[in-house]
Amino acid sequence: MSDPSNPGSGAIAPTIVEDLFLTDAFMIKGRLENKNKRLTNVLEDHNRSFLRVQDATMISLRSPEVIRTATVLINTSEVLFAHELLDLGSDPAMRRIATKGQNIKARAFYNGALQFELAGMMEQGAYETQPTGRKYFIMQQPVLRGLDLSHPELALLSRLDYAIVRKDRLAYLFDFG
Repeated sequence: MSDPSNPGSGAIAPTIVEDLFLTDAFMIKGRLENKNKRLTNVLEDHNRSFLRVQDATMISLRSPEVIRTATVLINTSEVLFAHELLDLGSDPAMRRIATKGQNIKARAFYNGALQFELAGMMEQGAYETQPTGRKYFIMQQPVLRGLDLSHPELALLSRLDYAIVRKDRLAYLFDFG
């Protein structure tokens, strides 16, 4: 991305990254357009087919390819999990999610183009259909197995404190509760 005030500068402008999305093909970092609440709430309330992410960096999960683009549209059905990279302030609701009920160990497996495991702590039964119709649940302290995280950009996935997991993309789940 070049400095827009000086088109010939070729200087790289810093990008503020707020959100992360993992799909079968890419880890995508950027800023979700018109986000005015926490990412979990945006995903649950989103009623369109695509999420518009600005200042996006797309890191391939299968090759060393990195794509930087001003805007990318992500089909919501492609999202495996998401994470809000910046804590823009104190959020009592997120603290309640982390401590509400009894958290249990769980291992979730994806059986798509990429097969990998996501293990961590979650609220018991969070993966079940709720009367509220929630499509996602929070997994605390997620650990990814089965993905090559040696790419410097992908290494970020090994340091997440939580993941917003899409329920209907899971193939198998072990609930140790």
